[in-house]
Amino acid sequence: MKILVVGANGQIGKHLVQSIQASGSHTARAMLRKQEQEADFKELGAETYIADLEGEIDEITQAADDVDAVVFTAGSGPKTGKDKTIMVDLDGAVKTIEAAKQAGVKRFVMISSFDTTRRAIQNAPDSFAPYVIAKHYADEHLRNAGLDYTMIHPGTLTNDAGTGKVHTGTAVDAADVPREDIANVILESLKNDASIGKEFKVIGGQTPIQDSLQQL
Repeated sequence: MKILVVGANGQIGKHLVQSIQASGSHTARAMLRKQEQEADFKELGAETYIADLEGEIDEITQAADDVDAVVFTAGSGPKTGKDKTIMVDLDGAVKTIEAAKQAGVKRFVMISSFDTTRRAIQNAPDSFAPYVIAKHYADEHLRNAGLDYTMIHPGTLTNDAGTGKVHTGTAVDAADVPREDIANVILESLKNDASIGKEFKVIGGQTPIQDSLQQL
């Protein structure tokens, strides 16, 4: 399976590309904004493609040519303003969904926020509400796009080493989870067709990732 990782230079994206390449049976195509970001990914043996999420859909469509799945891991980051939240977390996500459709790619994995419900929007602090709103509408667009999607809602992300064990479900209290484990949840989801059409929350836990996904 060849997997386009959108946001490959982000923290989850880097872990995901490493996991894909280490699998021995799958290949990553890292979508990057700048050529100077390519070297680390080429060392892993991954393909690279330069495209800007703030550009035209055609750029992303070309990046998705001849892949089997698309993963959206991009994010504007906590230090950017509301404009970047709209441009990346909403518009970038929607354009990636539409690009996957144009490229004929059915399999799509979205890394969302932990809670993107209307209640979460109402309860979010003013500084965080624009992000939750952006993710809410991006998620809604994916649900209605006709793709074979999986939507992953991580808990509070940390840079701790992955444990290979998580807790997943639709009704889960917020807690920490290593980014490395989220990357491996993505890969296991792509390998497991039972995750198609599912959306679930992920926090650190005691169940091996593969087993946890089987229980969804």
